Amino acid sequence: MLKRFLLVFSILLLGALIYYWPLITYGIGQGLGQLKIIREARPVEEFLQDPAFPDSLKSRLRLIQQARRYAIDSLGLNDTENYTTLYDQKGKELMWVVIACEPFRLVEKRWDFPVIGSVPYKGFFDEEKAKREREALEKDGWDVGIRNPGGWSTLGWFTDPILSGMLRRSEGDLASLIIHEMVHATIYVKDSSDFNENLASFIGDRGAELFLLQAYGDTSRQYQEYIHQDGDYRKVADHMLRATQKLDSLYQTMTESESLESKKARKENFIRHIVEAFDTLTFSDGRRRSSRFARRLPNNTYFVSFRTYESKHDAMLEDWNNRFGRNLKKMINYYRSAYPSL
Repeated sequence: MLKRFLLVFSILLLGALIYYWPLITYGIGQGLGQLKIIREARPVEEFLQDPAFPDSLKSRLRLIQQARRYAIDSLGLNDTENYTTLYDQKGKELMWVVIACEPFRLVEKRWDFPVIGSVPYKGFFDEEKAKREREALEKDGWDVGIRNPGGWSTLGWFTDPILSGMLRRSEGDLASLIIHEMVHATIYVKDSSDFNENLASFIGDRGAELFLLQAYGDTSRQYQEYIHQDGDYRKVADHMLRATQKLDSLYQTMTESESLESKKARKENFIRHIVEAFDTLTFSDGRRRSSRFARRLPNNTYFVSFRTYESKHDAMLEDWNNRFGRNLKKMINYYRSAYPSL
């Protein structure tokens, strides 16, 4: 009886290993990539005390320390060891994130992982693996995009280091990024990527504004620069969210009997019109946003990303103003108590 049980158990275990082998190997690769970064990161104090380390970068490290402390003390985000170490990227990218979307519906592909649940992106620490994933998805007919994130959160499971590439950012953009990732380590709801990313983006943006106001004052270069940058980005996000709704409506008019060539032509013309409409907007820096797509139009992944990160900002802004009296800490405490985190 015992032998039969062990035989059946071994067969089931082998079957499970074969079935989940791609996920297992992916998880091992991601874990090794993350551990390498953590292992080679050095304490921030070492860089601050190193006379060969540029003063301009030291000022960014001090800014991160201040923003981190502000996020903990004034916003109530979790006090972890995150962003107390620095990893030198040596000018190289570290992660490639693959996003996929149906070609004629704004429905993103989702990947399922243990603990964090379903998410609309898949990260790689190996560029070639990311490219192979993209090629496989494109072969299956998906719209696919790859981006290099400026940072990411391990949700409190590991010590997230500062990445040297972050130090090229402006003061406000850097503070926003740090607070954004600290939100993930404080509030993260399984299978709710839209909520998680919108909340982290909203709190990161508004938290950075409040931090700069306290640290530098409302007439400072740092604060004014961030207000202009944030205002410009809000125009871009609003334009893209409106365009996403219109593009979605276009796709709903497409029928199964319509030829693939016709669908592609209508889609391309519509997206080109959306991109050209950027030039009807006025930005504080005077730049033409359409020039970014001069060589290649965006595909559906660009549109669904705005929905993932920006679609709930207006509702959250209204709550922040009216429900929480513009008290960001009160808002964060509410979400912490209302939603179970990992």
